[in-house]
Amino acid sequence: MRRTGSGILLVTAAIALAGGFLVNQLLTATGRSTFTPLVTLPVLLIALGAIVVALAVPVWRASRGHTRTPINPFRALRIAMLAKASSLLGAAAVGFAAGLVVFLLTRPVVPPLGSMATQLTTLGAGLLLVAAGLVAEYLCTIRKDDDDEQPGGIDPGFGAHGP
Repeated sequence: MRRTGSGILLVTAAIALAGGFLVNQLLTATGRSTFTPLVTLPVLLIALGAIVVALAVPVWRASRGHTRTPINPFRALRIAMLAKASSLLGAAAVGFAAGLVVFLLTRPVVPPLGSMATQLTTLGAGLLLVAAGLVAEYLCTIRKDDDDEQPGGIDPGFGAHGP
């Protein structure tokens, strides 16, 4: 599994930014009120980040020899994939919330800060989720064993099919 790169996080955030802006644009074009996330969304994003890191810490402790229990590689992989998904979800939340904020700031009348509080809080919680996902991914990396290396003089392309 490859680690989550900054490029995919930026692309996800950019697509979500456009989506957030377009959602509010379409809502106002049809005469409806703009979209505002629930107050519980930032709380859930932060809780998810805390849970992901809490799940990754035992894998890190076991891989560094701080406990005697062996590492279950499937559990480590599942937690690493959860961490990767969490960082992508955080990037999407950041982009969507940023799109909502950009839409409100491009209106002729600048809205008061209180009306943008939920969007700004969601943006911050999304950033925390991205950071928590990346930290959890790092914690789930398992050091390579010595027997994972290829033996010295053997060509990796030379296999069971013969020369």
